[in-house]
Amino acid sequence: MCCKGFLKLMMFIFNFCIFAAGAVILGVGVWVKVDSGSLLGVLNDIKDAPSELQQLANVGYLLIAIGAVLVVMGFLGCCGAIRESRCMLLMFFIIVLIIFIAEVAGAVIILVFQPQFQKILDELSSKVISSIRDDYGKEESLTVLWNSTMTELKCCGYHNYTDFDGSPFLNSSVNIYPVTCCNSTRTCNPGNAALSNIDGCFEKLVDLIEKNAVVLGAVALGIAALEIAAMVVSMVLYQDIGNK
Repeated sequence: MCCKGFLKLMMFIFNFCIFAAGAVILGVGVWVKVDSGSLLGVLNDIKDAPSELQQLANVGYLLIAIGAVLVVMGFLGCCGAIRESRCMLLMFFIIVLIIFIAEVAGAVIILVFQPQFQKILDELSSKVISSIRDDYGKEESLTVLWNSTMTELKCCGYHNYTDFDGSPFLNSSVNIYPVTCCNSTRTCNPGNAALSNIDGCFEKLVDLIEKNAVVLGAVALGIAALEIAAMVVSMVLYQDIGNK
């Protein structure tokens, strides 16, 4: 009886963590969709962008879906443990197992097709720079998105200030670059932009990911361990309830 009570407590704790994580991911997904200044929004305005990249703009919907599934999963696990419902526990186990298999498959796909990602990034580079030189300063939506992104990440262009060469903005402002391309408050002309040497937004984004790679890896391993533990506990409880 004591062991069963401990298992129920562990099941409740596991699923409360899953429920909380789902709520956070759901909130982030909603924020991504609402935040019009997100770098992902730029992808919608890139002409002839690779289809794989355009799908990244839907990451908000993906986060919302994942968050919703985790919330439901946490609810089923908590209720199944408290009410000792074999049906809920079995549904919980199946959902967690499917998610775990999908995560493993996703990790394998990333490792196998990693060389393809570099090719996609190279395509992205030329498309984004072409988009800047054709539409920055002319298309209001794209201009606002880039300004917001550059201000938020403290970056300039995709690679550097030269990405704006030949753009409508540069032509209309007599060779004046966006203010984020210069460190000082002086006029951001080619000389000041070259001296400032502000990093491009792509490099900033890569640096941000690399700095948080250890944290992201630890979180991924923690989630995987939590899922395995939750599946084991749910099946032990399922068997225990069935043997009453």
